[in-house]
Amino acid sequence: MLRRLVSRVYWAFSRWTLAGEPAPGRPSVLIGAPHTSNWDFVLMLGIAWRHRIDIRWLGKASLFRGWRGPIMRGLGGIPVDRADPSRVVDEVVRRIRAGEVFGLVVTPDGTRGANEYWKSGFYRIARETGLPVTLGFVDRTTMTTGLGPTFELTGDVAADMDRIRAFYADKAGVRPHLRTEPRLRDETGRAPA
Repeated sequence: MLRRLVSRVYWAFSRWTLAGEPAPGRPSVLIGAPHTSNWDFVLMLGIAWRHRIDIRWLGKASLFRGWRGPIMRGLGGIPVDRADPSRVVDEVVRRIRAGEVFGLVVTPDGTRGANEYWKSGFYRIARETGLPVTLGFVDRTTMTTGLGPTFELTGDVAADMDRIRAFYADKAGVRPHLRTEPRLRDETGRAPA
């Protein structure tokens, strides 16, 4: 109840407009892109709380050190050890298969800086758990943020990524110069390992 109230106040006074499609009807892997600023985190919480989506999100392990750890975990955070990112994918898959119900927010561009490729963990998690993917967005050019379409990945990586690229083609992020084009290192058609 408190989160919903906080989100209403936030959206009433924010210069950003909540737009897009309604929340998915079932848990999904929610892509947060373009991820170019720490403000993306605030917008993500505002979206989730407004739509009443119980979320977990992946964040670098350093965010969970010291006094921030309990706060970040309380907000749904799951720490990622960048030295072994596959471990967190396995953990999330295990939690979902064990019956936990939540939307998983992933920022596949990784850090807030411009990168050459997206990380493929979101694809692997969605395929291994059978969860659909929901395309969340931040677009500074229109000052809108929200949720886009929700769809099942087909296993044809190139075709799935073409669909994702088409959606994000006109989305700029808070800091447009740091945007990473949605593409995986290997889009030859095989699901990422």
